[in-house]
Amino acid sequence: MRVLVTTASKHGSTDEIGRAIAEVLAQNGVEVGVLAPEDVISVHPYDAVIMGSAVYAGHWMSPMKKMAQRLAAELNERPIWLFSSGPLGDPPLPDEDPVDVVPMMEATGARGHVVFAGKLDKGVLNFAERAIVGAFKVSEGDYRDWEEIRKWATGITEELASISA
Repeated sequence: MRVLVTTASKHGSTDEIGRAIAEVLAQNGVEVGVLAPEDVISVHPYDAVIMGSAVYAGHWMSPMKKMAQRLAAELNERPIWLFSSGPLGDPPLPDEDPVDVVPMMEATGARGHVVFAGKLDKGVLNFAERAIVGAFKVSEGDYRDWEEIRKWATGITEELASISA
């Protein structure tokens, strides 16, 4: 079983989640490729795909949306899982799905979608981003739940095993 993990990340937090997912898959005997969405030419070499995006102002990042549009026919031929990264705080807010999730699930035929809390490092933000964060009084911190992320990835390996059996 060969799986592609592709993530759209602005400051690297979502990429780190993607790498953690890839690590769990590999530990469970899955061959994993990790690519940025703009580097994905085709998904034909893969049996399944996990797509993740950081969420800004309720939307997935453009590179992931463009990849999904460009490769929609190929994506619909294999199992797909989606994840979003971005809510901040304790509890993480906002708590609703990103605006793009339903269209992304329809375009890709995804089996499911999950939202993971994100990370905010004010030191990597540009001026406009700092202004938005300040206006909303968002607390800096890493809110990602690595156990939850690993559990989700393990569930995918179990589902892949049942598919290939």
